[in-house]
Amino acid sequence: MSIEQEISDLLLKHRTFALLNSNSMLHLSDLVEEWNKRRYQAKIHYDRREFQQYLDLSKENLKLSSILNDKAKEGLALNDVGTACITCYQYQAALDFFHQALFIAQELQNIQAEAATFTNLGNAYSHLGYLSQALEQFYQALPLFQKMGDQQGEMAALNSLALLYTRLNQPKRALLLHHQVLPMRRLLNDFSGEAITLNSIGFAYSALEQPELALSYFEQALPIQKATRNVTAEATTLNNIASTYCDLGHPQKALLLYHQVLLTRKALNDRAGEAATLHNIAFTYNLLGNRQEALAFYDQAILLYRELGDRAGEATLLLNIGSLYAELNEKAIAESHYIHAQNLVQQIDHQFLARKVQKFLDNL
Repeated sequence: MSIEQEISDLLLKHRTFALLNSNSMLHLSDLVEEWNKRRYQAKIHYDRREFQQYLDLSKENLKLSSILNDKAKEGLALNDVGTACITCYQYQAALDFFHQALFIAQELQNIQAEAATFTNLGNAYSHLGYLSQALEQFYQALPLFQKMGDQQGEMAALNSLALLYTRLNQPKRALLLHHQVLPMRRLLNDFSGEAITLNSIGFAYSALEQPELALSYFEQALPIQKATRNVTAEATTLNNIASTYCDLGHPQKALLLYHQVLLTRKALNDRAGEAATLHNIAFTYNLLGNRQEALAFYDQAILLYRELGDRAGEATLLLNIGSLYAELNEKAIAESHYIHAQNLVQQIDHQFLARKVQKFLDNL
């Protein structure tokens, strides 16, 4: 964070303190102005990926909204804090804030706030591995967006539903939704959204084991992301392209690209993305028969998954380590990893992954 930004934040805190502790009568308009300034400042931190500062300012604004006794502002602030918690990988805390925001939105009969909060709840449940609950939230949001004529919200909800169906091993159902969204994105000249959908379609085709088709969609998404300077999304697409290279039998080519993506994700402090790429690098080294390197990268990835509370990611990684040991005929070690994965999956709602773990145990 720049010195100018730090000074700006301190001035905001000082103004609020002065207002709240002044002996003179507080002017409501001053507090409302302060609330708006603080929310704007928090958004700047979000755009700069300064997520802890974003969380701190959003929490302060939540306190201020309570003092204002303004339910609408309190609902917005609760959603802001929940979103900030997600950026800081505090998913359970995010869930709690979003549930409070939903109660207020429904109490005020604010359909727009309700739809946005259902979407936020869906994202939080998805991060926690509760996929059925995530689906339910997005299906609650969808008709509300449609009722308001909010096409951007509708497309985002449909895209989220499709991604969940791919994760639930229903990629054909996902593709039906994605191909519904794509022409809508193009009609609205929503280039960033178009790239998201193209990437998601590629992801679904990867799940269908059609890597050539997947690659064609990833390669359509990439130049749009470069043009819109969305570095985070570009890293995701490059990571997906590298995975497709593995599927096409080019692990060395994949490895070069993965290492490039890893540097980007570290620079962005994208820990979830970093964990995924470390996992992919480990898997690729194993494909190349370099088990020592594979285990070294698996060890790095598992630490991040545990730090992030990503039980689905950790369980999948444990299956891959178990498979490595099974290939070495170390069946007892393999089984211990599979059982650990099974214990993790039992803590979340991911039926496809649960069936996958059982299949690994049965095959052993």
